[in-house]
Amino acid sequence: MTGKPGAAVVVEVESGKIIAQQGMETAARRLATPGSTVKPFVLMALLKSQKFNSNEAFFCHRTLRIAGKRMDCTHPDIAAPLHAEEALAYSCNSYFATMAERISADDLVSTFQRVGFDSPTGWSQNEASGVVKKTQTLEQRQLQALGEEGVEITPLELLAAYRNLALQHRREGKNPGDKTLGDRTKDKNGDKNNEDTNDAQTWDVIYRGLQDSTAYGMAHGAAPDGYKVAGKTGTANSASSALTHGWFAGYAPAEKPEIALVVYLEHGRGADAAAIARAIFTAYSQMKGAH
Repeated sequence: MTGKPGAAVVVEVESGKIIAQQGMETAARRLATPGSTVKPFVLMALLKSQKFNSNEAFFCHRTLRIAGKRMDCTHPDIAAPLHAEEALAYSCNSYFATMAERISADDLVSTFQRVGFDSPTGWSQNEASGVVKKTQTLEQRQLQALGEEGVEITPLELLAAYRNLALQHRREGKNPGDKTLGDRTKDKNGDKNNEDTNDAQTWDVIYRGLQDSTAYGMAHGAAPDGYKVAGKTGTANSASSALTHGWFAGYAPAEKPEIALVVYLEHGRGADAAAIARAIFTAYSQMKGAH
């Protein structure tokens, strides 16, 4: 982070203890639009709404205009249809803008609030509180689902949300590569419990999407060679500057998370934040290897 305005913070997943930090005041007090880092939580709202199936096929339109804003997809041109986890891995704006039509304004706000986007984390004194606004139009809701409008959070709030994803992952003890959802959600009579099925599906899709994001998707620059991580980049427009700011949030190792981290760059893109995350993940993996 030398010479880069912004913040980077690493916590132990189980204890919540901060083990490395740079720019803590920025991490605690800077409110910024989170960009595509919110997409796992949008999927959470979608899957729990029961108005959506993660196996639905979707062809990316690539070009996207919302309320006069250009929000074109920047992922590689993909000839095949996308499903939920692939859309998360590729951070497909077209997909998430379309699926936002199925989420009510209240459900999206309540999901963002539930994951802590308007709640101080307790990791620092005098923290700012994020702002989540209820949208009034579909276009506003679409921009909120892309992390561009109607939501501003601190880097610490984003870190707390991803740490909770990692905690849930640890508790389930599930490898994102395993696809045994049907086997895991049948009761003794062979019938699926709808609520349990929905919850299991929600977590499975998010876990796989975040790991695939670093394996082949838009956050691939965060993954060190031979070390599996999970996470998401974000590049967001600033209300106060013509420049974008960049994010990465994630955890490692992907199979059983031990640390979670956030990187926020005041000026830059998600790929820039991912490169810093890669250096942090590399240092951590080397440190663990030395022990």
